[in-house]
Amino acid sequence: MIQNFEPYYAVIFTSTQNENIEGYGEMADKMEEFAKRQDGFLGIDSAREGIGLTVSYWSSLESIKNWKQHSEHLIAQQKGRKDWYSWYNVRICKVEREYDFNS
Repeated sequence: MIQNFEPYYAVIFTSTQNENIEGYGEMADKMEEFAKRQDGFLGIDSAREGIGLTVSYWSSLESIKNWKQHSEHLIAQQKGRKDWYSWYNVRICKVEREYDFNS
């Protein structure tokens, strides 16, 4: 988990896929690699078991805006709406604090 004591932002992407997932995994990997190279990117967590949940972490709202407008990300968004998702929701949240447990 991110060990950052300054507030930061989380983009929570929740989705359900339709039956056509051809090329989805490759695109998801590609988008993660592009995101990692963006200014302000802090990390990512993802899980998929029926409903998909991906949370990316960013240093600022400006970083999130720039990522949303990234040319490769725009292509992935369009393909997702057209081919892969039957539904999705995006939430942008400010993280004021965090803690974890590790035994």
